[in-house]
Amino acid sequence: MKDRFIGGFFVGLTTLIIFLAGGVVTAVLLAAISLAAMYEFMDVYSLEKSPFAVLNYLGTAGIYVMLYLDQSQFLFPFIILLLLVTLSIYVICFPKYKDHHAAKSYFGFIYITILLSYVFRLRALDSGMLLCIFILISSWGNDIFAYFVGSAIGKHKFSPKVSPNKSVEGFIGGVVGAGLLGYLFATVFRQWIPLSGISCAIIASVGAIPAVIGDLAASAVKRDNEIKDYSHLIPGHGGMVDRIDSVLFTAPITYYLVVLFNVV
Repeated sequence: MKDRFIGGFFVGLTTLIIFLAGGVVTAVLLAAISLAAMYEFMDVYSLEKSPFAVLNYLGTAGIYVMLYLDQSQFLFPFIILLLLVTLSIYVICFPKYKDHHAAKSYFGFIYITILLSYVFRLRALDSGMLLCIFILISSWGNDIFAYFVGSAIGKHKFSPKVSPNKSVEGFIGGVVGAGLLGYLFATVFRQWIPLSGISCAIIASVGAIPAVIGDLAASAVKRDNEIKDYSHLIPGHGGMVDRIDSVLFTAPITYYLVVLFNVV
């Protein structure tokens, strides 16, 4: 319990700094988190010291430099370039590395670096410091409601082979609870965010759905590779990927929903 408390304090403090600071501090912290998570993910496939991993580490740094300099128009070409270089490494090192090594490496870059980078993109929007709270509502808030509802009335398993403790009732309770928290959030901060209460409720509840899938996806990878945690980096919490798995899926969905509701 002591280790879990220390780990939770570290995670909470880092999250708070990321949301409050913005700019270079947020970019550096998110880059560090991405690099740690990337190392863990590549380690699952024993690729953490491979040329593919080095490329992903450099690519991660490049992505955050690009976003910090507000050059997101080069994001897609950069992703394509990384694919080309990944395949070049595969060809040059053949037959030491197989095609599935290249595929896992490129997948890891998209899964970890690109998805997490949407936290920075959301923070960079007007009122971004507050809008980032939606990520917590859709991931952590959803978890809390899902736990209590699932414990109280959960009978139907949501994904028994991946996570036996998750129930359909808990899933629904988490989505509804996240929506209620989103509406409450809009009520409290309506002077500082450019969104209505209904819009906030929709963003929070819709964002909760990929949060659950993100958690299950990370768990499925662990089960496939017969590991309990991605690492022991965070005391009592496992690895970095174990802590950001739901955020990886929620961040891009939240970003695009916020942009959409701002437009309409």
